[in-house]
Amino acid sequence: MNRELVFATPSARCFEMRRDEVPRLQRFFDENPEYDISVNGEPPRPGEALEEFESVPPADWPMGRKWLLSFEAGDGSMVGMADIISDLLVKDVWHIGLFIVSTRLHGAGVAQELYGGLEGWMMAGGARWSRLGVVTGNTRAERFWERLGYKELRMRRAVQMGKRTNDVRVMMKPLTGGSVADYLALVERDRPD
Repeated sequence: MNRELVFATPSARCFEMRRDEVPRLQRFFDENPEYDISVNGEPPRPGEALEEFESVPPADWPMGRKWLLSFEAGDGSMVGMADIISDLLVKDVWHIGLFIVSTRLHGAGVAQELYGGLEGWMMAGGARWSRLGVVTGNTRAERFWERLGYKELRMRRAVQMGKRTNDVRVMMKPLTGGSVADYLALVERDRPD
């Protein structure tokens, strides 16, 4: 079955994942356990990929569409993944639920390249704002998102994640101009406590 290309960067192509690719995503998680160990305090659990595929925000959160994306090298190997939701809470606010790049590529600039393609694709789809949560103490991720222009809006305290309880920084980046104040006027949930 042919898959439609979502976007491409110099080193990877991005495709939307299908349900029959859940085992492939699980292998990717198992081969790149650093995120789970850092955030959940344990390696990826069996069935984690299926959970990621099926997870959606709470029913009372307005949303557009969810995409589970795979980033693939020229040889077809999976080098990253992203979980994206359009129009989360408010129209034109897109949420990055998860963004993982293969450990072997850390420090090579590939994550920035893949994110650049992802951001361009989100903007082409109507995103004016991008939001995400990053676990405090996941220093590599915190620095990555800050370098890309994301700003902390508020802190969610004591969030249970696997075997750990984490504080999560809710962050946002305007993609087409605008300020933090403009965003917070639209998304009351992300206002500082």
